[in-house]
Amino acid sequence: MSKKLSIGSWAYTFGPYEDHPVPFTTVVRRLGELGFDGVEIGAFQPHIHPDDYPMKSDRDKIRALLAVNGLEVSGIAADFWTSPGPGTDEAQEGDAYIKLFKKNLQLCLDLGSPAIRVDTVDPPDGIEGVDRKTAWNRIVALWKVCAQIAEDNGVRVVWEFEPGFMFNKPSEVVQMVEDVGHPNFKVMFDTSHAYMCGVVGARQPEPKEILAGGVLEFVEMLKGKIGHLHLIDSDGTLHGDETSTHRPFGEGLVEFDEVIPAIIQSGYTGDWWTIDLCFWPEAWEVTERAQKFLRPYLERY
Repeated sequence: MSKKLSIGSWAYTFGPYEDHPVPFTTVVRRLGELGFDGVEIGAFQPHIHPDDYPMKSDRDKIRALLAVNGLEVSGIAADFWTSPGPGTDEAQEGDAYIKLFKKNLQLCLDLGSPAIRVDTVDPPDGIEGVDRKTAWNRIVALWKVCAQIAEDNGVRVVWEFEPGFMFNKPSEVVQMVEDVGHPNFKVMFDTSHAYMCGVVGARQPEPKEILAGGVLEFVEMLKGKIGHLHLIDSDGTLHGDETSTHRPFGEGLVEFDEVIPAIIQSGYTGDWWTIDLCFWPEAWEVTERAQKFLRPYLERY
């Protein structure tokens, strides 16, 4: 099966676009015009937050909008950031995290999304009043439950590791997937985050963990564990000293001629390649260029 190309809608609402977000309808129409296969939905306001589209009829209208523009949904990045992270005391109370997960999972089902993104939410230094081992065990336990709930409904759970969140060392990324130990729980491999976590060791608690083999070694470590793919370049810097700078293709240090085939050889069998221009100040202007950069790779592989 040939791979399909999408782009994350959050690129047009986050950071530089916060004060003048591109409406979701405009994004969808433009992606359709450019010939994208899909859109990855940032389920954050002002785009498709589940609280703003609570009824199935509301969501059916979104599906119709996508269909008329020739687009599918490649995944949903749920808003877990406005609630306590999965390692906190609050997330354990009254099944708070599970309820939030189910609410966003229902959005996936109503919009036809094959995957839901999760992360550890809290910063690399950890959670005040909670030791790292306790936080780890809590997250593992919750994601085991989430993976099963999602599997029962035909949706994959994918964890996006980042420099800006807890457990950002390559060995921790591998261990998290192994400890969750569920076939429906995989890693979302973002090439920019992989460079910053594996090559730079950005925002890692000491001692830093740097891979001599860089991104290629990171891919090899995650053989059989990659369930979703975000492609974008990295210049080795952080955006706002927080998370990876998602620099347009060809302006950074990621060797895509090596990395893309390595990801395929690692056992990634997903249908989607998703462009992630998160926080890039000219995301709207470089969208078409990003698509053109990846088209030859899509044809080759």
